[in-house]
Amino acid sequence: MTSAVGFTLVQLRYFLVAAERGSMTEASAELRIAQSAVSAAIYNLERDLQVQLFIRRRGRGLTLTPAGERLRQQARDLLARAREVEREARGDGGTISGPVAVGCFVTLAPYYLPPLFSECTRLYPGIEIDVVEAETDQLVHSLTTGRVDFALTYGLGLSAEADLRSETIARAPAYVIISADHPLAGQGSVELADLSAEPLVLLDLPHSRDYFRSLVAATGTAPDVRYRTQSYEAVRSLVARGLGYSVLNQRPATSQTYGGGEVAELQLRDGGPPLEVKLVSVGGMTQTARARAVMDLLREIAARSAGV
Repeated sequence: MTSAVGFTLVQLRYFLVAAERGSMTEASAELRIAQSAVSAAIYNLERDLQVQLFIRRRGRGLTLTPAGERLRQQARDLLARAREVEREARGDGGTISGPVAVGCFVTLAPYYLPPLFSECTRLYPGIEIDVVEAETDQLVHSLTTGRVDFALTYGLGLSAEADLRSETIARAPAYVIISADHPLAGQGSVELADLSAEPLVLLDLPHSRDYFRSLVAATGTAPDVRYRTQSYEAVRSLVARGLGYSVLNQRPATSQTYGGGEVAELQLRDGGPPLEVKLVSVGGMTQTARARAVMDLLREIAARSAGV
């Protein structure tokens, strides 16, 4: 016989809502039950597990303890699996439906999210995709705290994250953009050393900025960062106005910019290895069937983009 479990799925659900809201009062409002029921469920859960899950401060809400942080991810996984078991038992397990939380690096979003939503709507109309767009550090935090099921991001900044599992689905080589009327615009390729006397328009995101600077520094020159912005399209618009050159990885389908200008793209002969586009999840986490379906769609989109 299997041994009894000392807690219930209801307790885990109440715990997750309280952790998300950071307040017993807000959790009870969302769950539409009495606050005393939420408090009692979490108290009994702590007693059964013999751990403290929250630090409670009067007037300051709830803060998860390290044990609470660990349980939050495990509880999300367990409840998701329980919902799948329920659908299987009811005989409707063949229909994939429900929410999937996806993290996406900000500059990858315009390239991957539109085809993802389109394909998912066509193939899995019951799946509801919730997207968190952020840079790498924020995506890692969203993964480890259970805010997202998995993330689509570059490999930058992931090497030190031993608890994460990653899979490369695409590679994006660096290339240069210059204004369409730049003297080098007619060339098919360039070396960064050829642009060392010109200002660099920097895509100023964490990890990305260090990557772009390192490409220029590898030529033996110091980059002249004259303009910086966290907006991918602002970089292109500044370059189109002749204010400098930039180095990017994802290629738009058009050379036109939001500001009405135009850029020219040049292959980079000294750009080093391409950036890896990765699907990243928490190691040991079992993905739901719907999350696996969405991950498969992203793999297919990446393969089509690469001409595979």
